[in-house]
Amino acid sequence: MEYFASGALSRRESDALADRIEAHFVARGFGLWAIDVPGVAAFAGFCGLAVPSFTAHFTPCVEIGWRLAPECWGRGYATEAARAVLAHAFGPLGLHQVVSFTTASNLRSQRVMQRIGMTCDPADDFDHPGVAEGHPLRRHVLYRAVSRPT
Repeated sequence: MEYFASGALSRRESDALADRIEAHFVARGFGLWAIDVPGVAAFAGFCGLAVPSFTAHFTPCVEIGWRLAPECWGRGYATEAARAVLAHAFGPLGLHQVVSFTTASNLRSQRVMQRIGMTCDPADDFDHPGVAEGHPLRRHVLYRAVSRPT
């Protein structure tokens, strides 16, 4: 949660997030999937699709996102999971575009976005409306992936 202005979640907040993830699946037919790594971690984190709850110049949209436990960073798990999620988004779900965003300083997530073929236009960068003015994590970069005709 290094790049989240809210910081680490309490147990209650984490449970509420799990409830929102389940409700998103019911309402939208897609959501965030748990990542398990057999023999390494029963729950390494999550990766999947969500509809952002805030308004910005690129919303409404579908976002791909991930969060992994620090001990699982740098092993390719986020990239592998994100590729599978994009294949699902552009395949069975029939989406034409997926976005991803993170703080300007979160270079690890930006590298995942680049590895999965997303592109960034600096004109799309934005101040996240859910982060207070003046907070160092307010500025975000936006990446896009567009489906390719088969």
